[in-house]
Amino acid sequence: MPEARSMTLSAPVMWMRGGTSKGGYFLADDLPPDPAERNAFLLRVMGSPDPRQIDGMGGADPLTSKVAVVRKSARKGIDADYLFLQVFVDQPLVSDAQNCGNILAGIGPFAIERGLVTPTGDETRVTIFMENTGQVAVATVQTPGGQVTYTGDAAIDGVPGTHAPVPVEFRDTAGSMCGALLPTGKAVEVVNGVPVTLIDNGMPCVVMKAQDVGVTGYEDRESLDANSELKARIEAIRLAVGERMNLGDVREKSVPKMMLVAPPRSGGAVTVRSFIPHRAHATIGVLGAVSVATACLIEGSPAAEVAAVPDGTRKMLSVEHPTGEMSCVLETDGSGAVTSAALLRTARKLMDGTVYV
Repeated sequence: MPEARSMTLSAPVMWMRGGTSKGGYFLADDLPPDPAERNAFLLRVMGSPDPRQIDGMGGADPLTSKVAVVRKSARKGIDADYLFLQVFVDQPLVSDAQNCGNILAGIGPFAIERGLVTPTGDETRVTIFMENTGQVAVATVQTPGGQVTYTGDAAIDGVPGTHAPVPVEFRDTAGSMCGALLPTGKAVEVVNGVPVTLIDNGMPCVVMKAQDVGVTGYEDRESLDANSELKARIEAIRLAVGERMNLGDVREKSVPKMMLVAPPRSGGAVTVRSFIPHRAHATIGVLGAVSVATACLIEGSPAAEVAAVPDGTRKMLSVEHPTGEMSCVLETDGSGAVTSAALLRTARKLMDGTVYV
C-alpha cells in the first residue's frame, strides 16, 4: 500500500528520566511534520493502546508514556521550544492539552546534548518556551568542562539515588491554560456539594479536601486506585468544572488534574493525593505541585484551611505526596500574589539511539 511505503518507520530518540517521569525526547525535525502522522507514529513507539504496552517502549503507566518534542527556538531570548505530548496507555490518544514539568527537567540537558545550546561554563542556563501553555521556564544544567553531567548529590523523592541538580524556574505561569489563575474569579466553588478551588498556575487543577470526598488524604496509591466510588465522585466533579475552567468538554482530556489535600504529617506545608486524572499519581506533577502550593496561599480555599504556610514574601512550601515531598519556592508581592515559582528536579539520560515501529 502507498501509505505503508511512505510511513515513518524509525527516528533518532533519547530516552530520559525527567523528574519522576520518563519518556522519549525527539528533535522536531526527526518526527513527521503532520500532527496526525506524528501521533500515529508515537502510538506505535509506545505500544498504545495496550494496558501493558508490550509492543512498544511505554512502561504501562501514564508517567512512563510521555514524549518531548524539541526544536531550536526562533523566539528572542529563548533557547529551545518544547512541546509535551502525553501518549495514553490504553487508548489510541496523543494529547497536547497539558504541560509536564517533570519531562521539562530533561529539556535543558537534551538541548545541550543535541547541540541546540552551547555550554557556557560549569553551569548552563537554558531558557525554554513551553509550547503547550505559551510560558517560559529556565533550567540550570550542570556542564563541567563543557559537557552535561548527570552525576551529583541532589535527591528528589520518587527517584532512587542522587543526581546532578536541575533547578527549574517558572515564569508567568498563572492562567497557563485557563486564562487566569482563578478562571472563575472565586477562591471557592461548591460543586456537587464539595467545596473546591479551580486554579491554574501552570497546571489546571481542582483542589479539594480529601475528607470532603470520603477519604483521609493519607492513603497509598493502590488503595486510591481501587476505590471506584471515590474515583467516580471526583470524575463527576471534574466533568462538571471543565467549562467553568475554560477547558471545554474534558471527558477525553487529561486536564484538569484532581488534587485531594489534607494537613501535613511530616513537617511540610500540605499533604496531597493527585489524580492525573483517572489514576492516582505515585508522586505529584511539578506544575501540579506549583498550583497546589499556590492554592495554599489563597485565603478561604480548601488548601489554605489545611495547610501550614510559612511567613514572609519568599515561601518554601513542601508538598507531601505518597512517596515523599516536593519543595516549591514561591515568591510573592506585597499583596500576597505569587510572582514566581521554582523547584529542584533531576534528570538522567537512559538511552540514545533509534526507535523502530
